[in-house]
Amino acid sequence: MTHRFDPSTLREYDIRGIVGKTLGTQDAHAIGRSFGTLIRRAGGRRVAVGRDGRASSPQMETALVDGLRQAGVDVVRIGLGPTPMLYYAEAVLEVDGGIQVTGSHNPAEYNGFKMVFQHSAFFGEDIQKIGAMSAQGDWDEVETGNVDEADIMDDYVGRLMAGYAGGAYRIGWDCGNGAAGPVIEKLVELLPGEHHLLFTEVDGNFPNHHPDPTEEKNLADLKRLVAEKNLDFGLAFDGDGDRIGAIDGEGRVIWGDQLLSILAVPVLREVPGATIIADVKASQMLYDRIAELGGEPLMWKTGHSLIKTKMKETGAPLAGEMSGHIFFAHDYYGFDDAQYAAVQLIRAVHMIGKSMTQIRGEMPNMINTPEMRFQVDESRKFAIVDEVLDRLEADGADVNRTDGARVNTPDGWWLLRASNTQDVLVARAESTSREGLDRLVAQIDDQLAKSGVERGPQAGH
Repeated sequence: MTHRFDPSTLREYDIRGIVGKTLGTQDAHAIGRSFGTLIRRAGGRRVAVGRDGRASSPQMETALVDGLRQAGVDVVRIGLGPTPMLYYAEAVLEVDGGIQVTGSHNPAEYNGFKMVFQHSAFFGEDIQKIGAMSAQGDWDEVETGNVDEADIMDDYVGRLMAGYAGGAYRIGWDCGNGAAGPVIEKLVELLPGEHHLLFTEVDGNFPNHHPDPTEEKNLADLKRLVAEKNLDFGLAFDGDGDRIGAIDGEGRVIWGDQLLSILAVPVLREVPGATIIADVKASQMLYDRIAELGGEPLMWKTGHSLIKTKMKETGAPLAGEMSGHIFFAHDYYGFDDAQYAAVQLIRAVHMIGKSMTQIRGEMPNMINTPEMRFQVDESRKFAIVDEVLDRLEADGADVNRTDGARVNTPDGWWLLRASNTQDVLVARAESTSREGLDRLVAQIDDQLAKSGVERGPQAGH
């Protein structure tokens, strides 16, 4: 028996597709067989499985568990919850890996699988290996594994609160009908202060708004709540609870790099001189702030698996991405967890001793573009970035090649990189003035034109 995946589903960091079109229960079953076989061949025996709140997740989970058991692996089902709860289970239960059935922050018709293998990120070539093994039917015929259930949500919530020493604030929480809802309901019962909750009921159709807090339009309900109740700040979560969004008391968005600049304060007090990692899309303000706090800023490639791997390598206690993935290894397990980020953010505000609104107001006022995305031919996307790098270096530009081209100029900086997951180029620019930003965007347009790409209509996220 063999199985072939739709090639578009085997992505850099996970397996994801449209249910009934590019992804189905046969795929879930094959993932279970291949992943389970890999776990057994590495000397493992048990895998934790969780799922998000999408309509298709229960049937996907059933097929996945069946595949894992056929590979001779014992399964521990932890049920419905955010992806970080599965990561937590994989870290603390006696298991050798974990899989979360989740479509992340994609629209309702999507679903997918995020995997952890023996406490390490499972991505890139690992995911291609699942495809290759399934296509060859490279599966062991062994005795069927067993299934256990583990109700770990209360333990997980308790771990989020362990050692909490933050103050009491008036906070709005928007769960967007995603998988974080039940955890947040339990969490706010333990937190001091006053808490107002939106959309905690898990609903895979996302009837209120799309659960992606990095798109400002999805924060409209939270802004209204914070304004109406005169709250201190608001927190929001994506569909599977691994990315956080936030606004201050005036409804201003606190972006991923700005959140990291706040979270860095307690970490660098407790681990002086530590390395803190951010991705190449982050503001120069963040890198300057980490250095000012006595830390060692490190710019790294975008992508949660790449950041996790770099954290292990450098021993960094904290890392984050513009997309709202924030990773904690100081007193935690090194994975991205928006629920834990929320608790740590409250603690950081308390430690800084100013209101969230004041903290946000004191940040340098940078002007930046949203993430600009250009559709290009898959076969050209990396080549275009290489052409741009060659031209820039020939011109003597100040360029960083960590992940694409990040160019510093007197006006600020701009970035052009190839997406790891789609056939798009991604660009971003930041300046202290509108005129400076216009000049930076003109440089991006000029470089793209020289490689035969026009800006055209923007591709969506």
